[in-house]
Amino acid sequence: MEPQPQANSADPDELKFTPQETHTPGVKPNRSGIGKMRWAIAILLFFGVLINYIDRSSIAVAEGHIREDFGLSAGQMGIVLSSFGWSYVLMQIPAGLLLDKIGIKWVFRVATIMWSVSCFITAIISGTGLLILARIILGMAESPIFPGAMKATGYWFPRSERGTATAIFDSGQRLSNVIGFPLVAMAVVSFGWRGAFVAMGLLSLAYVFVFFWKYRDPKEMNRLGKLKDSELEYIREGGAQDEDAPRPNPLANLGYILKQRKVWGMSLGLGCAGYTQWMLLTWLPGYLQSEMGMSVMSSGIFTALPWLVAVAVEFIFPGWLLDHLMRIGKSGTAVRKTFIVAGMLLAMTVMGAAFTEDPGWALFWITLGTSGITVSFCVTNSLPALIAPEGGVGATGSIMNSVNNLIGVSAPIVTGFVVQATGGFGAAFIVCGVILGIGIFFYTVVLGPIIQIPTAEERAAAKAAQSTGA
Repeated sequence: MEPQPQANSADPDELKFTPQETHTPGVKPNRSGIGKMRWAIAILLFFGVLINYIDRSSIAVAEGHIREDFGLSAGQMGIVLSSFGWSYVLMQIPAGLLLDKIGIKWVFRVATIMWSVSCFITAIISGTGLLILARIILGMAESPIFPGAMKATGYWFPRSERGTATAIFDSGQRLSNVIGFPLVAMAVVSFGWRGAFVAMGLLSLAYVFVFFWKYRDPKEMNRLGKLKDSELEYIREGGAQDEDAPRPNPLANLGYILKQRKVWGMSLGLGCAGYTQWMLLTWLPGYLQSEMGMSVMSSGIFTALPWLVAVAVEFIFPGWLLDHLMRIGKSGTAVRKTFIVAGMLLAMTVMGAAFTEDPGWALFWITLGTSGITVSFCVTNSLPALIAPEGGVGATGSIMNSVNNLIGVSAPIVTGFVVQATGGFGAAFIVCGVILGIGIFFYTVVLGPIIQIPTAEERAAAKAAQSTGA
């Protein structure tokens, strides 16, 4: 059931649509016998994100070997580490527009092929320039993954299951550090860093075939006889977006979405969390190796620990607990914003690593920080499918991800030069804490209510109804 216009809204800037409840608060909806295809799609998206993040972050484990082979300074390596983000950020909005215009299926199919090829290119490069080029190709290829996963979740899941669904695909980026860092470290030790990238290419290629075979949007899946009518009805009645809804002009719709205050509050808030996440994804193994004296293998294993805890936190809190609170009738805005702000406050504990030289305590503070970042990220990643105007989830998600990564891509460079200037990582952790504090402002003051933005046509109709007293 879609949101309905509130012509007499007290806030003329909102004129938003208040989502109607799809069940009586406090009464658990009957989900028996409706099928579970939507959860298979969530798992497919999870593996896409998992492999995606292993591909992009594996260079962090091999960072020491690459620096040695190419004779790079910490500052120069920071530029290499950030080069993935240049094209990733630039392609976010084009990727989102393509997702809204063409659809998830074909955009993902082309993207998965491209990111497989980029891994093989990385394995055979012979200089820093080519390494940066390979990372740029990877950034382009992986740009649709998160906007696409958000859009697919909007199609496939009712609002009351979005927390768990988002936790499933979002956990792929956390588990990539749990699974990926140790496996890549083992591959680097056993086969060299080039062999590790060959392995990543083969893993990515396997996902290409699985996605080609398995993914369709709900109505197409239903027509093929692979999705029960009862499950499709359950998804639709639960507030899922309609993949057959009229698709607005991409550029006009982009301009309209860019004018929405809540889109900027969501995007800048996530960007402040993203800065710390990027810093940890790109520099945590190097920090453990250079400042805590760990070997490559040990750093790969200990890098995994904070993210392993974060995955457990993600499924319990922004996953199960959030959906439970929504099903018993709690306010979506209050619940989601509480989780986001609590996560940001917990993330600020990462600053504790700046004040210890003990590896155990450093990992303790980093683990708390990563858990907080994970809570905020998971809840925020569910927002585009909740607030985007009909037909605009791809564009909304890509704007959010673009801003997030535009801020985040600065983290490897800033951290590299801070470390080079100060001789340690302490000041870099302090910078993370300050930026997280700024993010709380955007989430609390700028974001506003977490309700769906009407389309431009619906907003005009609501204003006209309001002016005539209808």
